[in-house]
Amino acid sequence: MSVSIGPVSLSIGHLLLVIAFGLALLVGGVLGRKYRVPVAGSVADIFVVAMLSARIGFVISYFEHYQNDLLGIIDIRDGGFDVLWGVIGAIIFTGFLMWRRRAQRKPLATAALTGALFWAGTAGTITLIEQQARSMPDVALRSLNGEVINLSRLAPGQPLVVNLWATWCPPCIREMPVLEEAQHIYPDIAFVFANQREQPETIRSFLEENRLNLNNLYRDDQAQLARAVGSNGLPTTLFYNAQGELIDSHMGELSRATLARGLEKIRGPDQ
Repeated sequence: MSVSIGPVSLSIGHLLLVIAFGLALLVGGVLGRKYRVPVAGSVADIFVVAMLSARIGFVISYFEHYQNDLLGIIDIRDGGFDVLWGVIGAIIFTGFLMWRRRAQRKPLATAALTGALFWAGTAGTITLIEQQARSMPDVALRSLNGEVINLSRLAPGQPLVVNLWATWCPPCIREMPVLEEAQHIYPDIAFVFANQREQPETIRSFLEENRLNLNNLYRDDQAQLARAVGSNGLPTTLFYNAQGELIDSHMGELSRATLARGLEKIRGPDQ
């Protein structure tokens, strides 16, 4: 689900995107020297346009969640990007560049295609692997009073959102009001807060200081859940459907819009 590179944690999806971009830049640089035309700059422009298109597409799709926070539109820390819009934007802009810059056509097309095929192939393979391991892990959580309960017993037959967090994690703190609010807006969905490796006194002080009232608050005192789902960074949010299958996951801060996207995938079609 995520990997740690020194002090930085990246989701697998973001890491693959960075590698694909680097690969396209490398191929573009090599072919640019061969054909004696600058290509790396065009590759970088395509990447930027793809990211802008993906962000614009996501904001349009979930604009209702940004109406009261317009600055949130440019806050990409929530990871709100629409892959389809990004791909369409990249294809259109690549076609435009190849039409305007004839000398770059062959090296630019090769570089862009190399990056795209690597990203599509690896992302597709990882998706297939994840589909084979969607069941809810057999992990026990501990309440602040010391009671132990298995994750699968918390909300049987009900969609479940599990948030892995810690009091020392700034993005965890920023997203807490969003999740607290969601508990009341979506009573048909159970929200579980699995604190990672902290003591009850620390958690209680944090809740009191920030005036938070969280339902289903538990401790993952040995980070067993994080290891079971392959999460190496916080916050991580897991979205399970009513059958206990992992449908989506999000590493990093949630906004109302990115939370709404995850909830859409686990709620019934009539909700």
